[in-house]
Amino acid sequence: MLELAVLKKKAVDLLCQLIETQSFSSEEDKTADIIFNFLTEHGATAHRQNNNVWSIHPNYDENKKTILLNSHHDTVKFGSSWTYNPLKATIEGDKLVGLGSNDAGASAVSLLATYVNFLNEDLPYNLIVAITAEEESSGELNVASILPSLPKIDLGIVGEPTQMDMAIAERGLVVLDVIAKGKTGHAARNEGINAIYEAIEIMNWFKTYEFDRVSDMLGPVKMTVTQIEAGKQHNVVPDECNLVVDCRVNELYSNEELVDIIIKNLPKAVVKARSLRLNSSRISEDHPIVQKGIELGCTTYGSPTMSDQAMMNFETVKMGPGDSARSHTPDEYIYLSEIEHGIERYVSLLKDFNF
Repeated sequence: MLELAVLKKKAVDLLCQLIETQSFSSEEDKTADIIFNFLTEHGATAHRQNNNVWSIHPNYDENKKTILLNSHHDTVKFGSSWTYNPLKATIEGDKLVGLGSNDAGASAVSLLATYVNFLNEDLPYNLIVAITAEEESSGELNVASILPSLPKIDLGIVGEPTQMDMAIAERGLVVLDVIAKGKTGHAARNEGINAIYEAIEIMNWFKTYEFDRVSDMLGPVKMTVTQIEAGKQHNVVPDECNLVVDCRVNELYSNEELVDIIIKNLPKAVVKARSLRLNSSRISEDHPIVQKGIELGCTTYGSPTMSDQAMMNFETVKMGPGDSARSHTPDEYIYLSEIEHGIERYVSLLKDFNF
């Protein structure tokens, strides 16, 4: 077994490799190669489906419960405001700058190091590590695409930048396309029904409506009109006004229930959800993994940002090195000490853990 200090260095070296290999969402084939090779080089049996890579602990026993360690290796595309080369791993003292360093490369390499650390141990549970693709784009070939190929999962630890605290609840997302209907007419005469004016009432409803159930962890459901489009030319009263609405769902509503409530309250509008699969999640604070995290010094909280937890129909916690505030920002960075702390806390969390 490799010493933990050696694994920490290997994790940093791996992250540097990942940063310097372009892995925009749905273009992660080369970083998938690197992760596959890292696992095999350290004695693990690696599997790959598209750009998703995973390994199942060799002492798998179908009579034991199973923990999944998951993070993603795709990145968003970088903007023009970077002052560093985003595809170069730049280390300055304790700081490592590079695209995907914080979101979620540090989590991915820390979870891989943790898995390798336990590779030769006889654990009281099954352990799987999966570093997956298309998280940033919620693509069809993300972690959800491989779950049918894995054994039944009882608990997921999802690596995202949380400063190694535990997000035990996470908002879901429903994006709505809403159409306000009117009737065309000449703008010079008092003709037609202006769909923009109809849309004003609809937008006001989205702005003011309050759902009954308020989560103690995530707060109320939040709905925001984010896009609007109407009209073909200046002298024609528009007969349609199209809205896009971003709905952030707490764990007290299913996505289907949310959409049903909206449709019932807007009988004159056409309301269609783009997807219902990005669900909210919550795990009890009494769950043994949460209790052990608290013993180790983790703070528990509800996360407003979404992750691949939304794709998982089993209990999950979200935790990883780094800070969510750095994600998708110019000159994204992680501290090397955060990676070291992340590996230490993951290992401590799993060592001697029992369901």
